Amino acid sequence: MNFIHKGFTLACGLVPLALSGHAWAQTNDGNSVRPVGQRPPPTEEAPDIQAIPDIGGVLTPKGRLVIEPEFQYSHASVNRLTFRGVEILSTLQIGVLAAEDIDRDTFTAAVTGRLGVTDRLEMELRLPYLYRDDTANFSVNEAEEPFNLRRSQSGDGLGDIELAAHYQINSGRDGGPFFVGNLRYKSTTGKGPFDVSRDSNGIEEELATGSGFHSLEPSLTMLLPSAPAVYFANVGYLFNLEDDVNETIGETRVKEVDPGDAVRLSLGMSYSINPQSSFTLGYKNDFIQETDTTFEDINTGRSTTQSGQSLNVGSMLLGWSYQMSEDSVFNLGLEFGVTEDAPDTTLTLRTPIGLNVF
Repeated sequence: MNFIHKGFTLACGLVPLALSGHAWAQTNDGNSVRPVGQRPPPTEEAPDIQAIPDIGGVLTPKGRLVIEPEFQYSHASVNRLTFRGVEILSTLQIGVLAAEDIDRDTFTAAVTGRLGVTDRLEMELRLPYLYRDDTANFSVNEAEEPFNLRRSQSGDGLGDIELAAHYQINSGRDGGPFFVGNLRYKSTTGKGPFDVSRDSNGIEEELATGSGFHSLEPSLTMLLPSAPAVYFANVGYLFNLEDDVNETIGETRVKEVDPGDAVRLSLGMSYSINPQSSFTLGYKNDFIQETDTTFEDINTGRSTTQSGQSLNVGSMLLGWSYQMSEDSVFNLGLEFGVTEDAPDTTLTLRTPIGLNVF
């Protein structure tokens, strides 16, 4: 097995001609073939899947440290046309026509370290730094006073540091699937949405670089080798912990916020092109529940609780991996949003580098 975590180098190996596991030889009469030798005993090492991160793949071997620099770019856009009024004919509208165009760009530079504590247990630490830029254009056409509004905001800083542990549950003997249990914790080291500075009207003057809430995500990954491919699936549940914000915005005090939890699913296939290259095709979907927020009116002291909308974030996954040397791999991942709530595109470049530490 190659050293790299979550890579795709197929520990089961490439089988060039005899996928049945036997070598074949011609008999003396030249008209038939007979098997020679037997298939090697099944490996107990799970296959790597490098092209798509964060699925909880094979573990880093004991004593191995993997340092993974990462750069990610994400773009999301919202284009919405809203009409409030009366439509007499398809070409005659009386009322207000509002157009909204929002572009969101996020650049993330991160360093991830993974250490093989044992051959079945791995610890992980991720340190991200974010730069965000939002541009919004609003156009309102009224009979009396049409107007256009453009607003730009940005923010940068340390993101939410993450800690994770991965444990290989079984040995995957006799061609069966491998199961890996994962547990990930996300801190609040980034500047949350209630930590940013605001003007006198309560409008944000900068963008947040973190969620502002602690979260915990247990998940289970399945890897099924089938040379020259590996099938993978992951299911997890993201717990976003409730917090007492107690932040005053304008004439309203935000008291308690309970971010919606999320069910996370992903599945796909990684295929070996040759001993150095592989590509991955997959799909992932996050079903995010409503966020409940308790507000208090400063003037009246009355409290109300409002629920936001649930989100369905689904993306197609494409990945490509190339092993540059025994100790380094180049990975390129691309996500295409296929639901309305998903970012349009996300591009991720990663270059894991491994070394022995004990």
